[in-house]
Amino acid sequence: MRSSPAPVPPADLADDATRRDLARVVAALFGKWELPGDVQLALLGLSPESRKLLPQYRRGERALANTRDTLDRAGYLLGIHKGLRLLFPEDAALRYGWIRRRNRLLGDRTPLEVMLGDGLVGLARIARFVDFQRGQ
Repeated sequence: MRSSPAPVPPADLADDATRRDLARVVAALFGKWELPGDVQLALLGLSPESRKLLPQYRRGERALANTRDTLDRAGYLLGIHKGLRLLFPEDAALRYGWIRRRNRLLGDRTPLEVMLGDGLVGLARIARFVDFQRGQ
């Protein structure tokens, strides 16, 4: 009788080191998506005055804020990325360019426009949209 692997415990987001790793991963995703700094800040719900944080995130020197809003945003962004990796496993250009492609199901807007225009709700909407597309 085969036993299933032990479940992986959830990450401790109260831990600074975990949130530093999360910041580094999100920053790397922004790099793959080729997003300018102002867009990165907006997706994280940060003000333009927070620009100095971005290089610190990339280097893993600074943890994401331990706030529900920031951590939810990071979770949605990584969920979108995971879904796109599953949808387009063989096509990196499509996987990373998808957020800039107009979609009639989004009112002929791009997923990035939805995320920027609708904030946290837009991030959640695109995460659900990607999950829905995977289920088709």
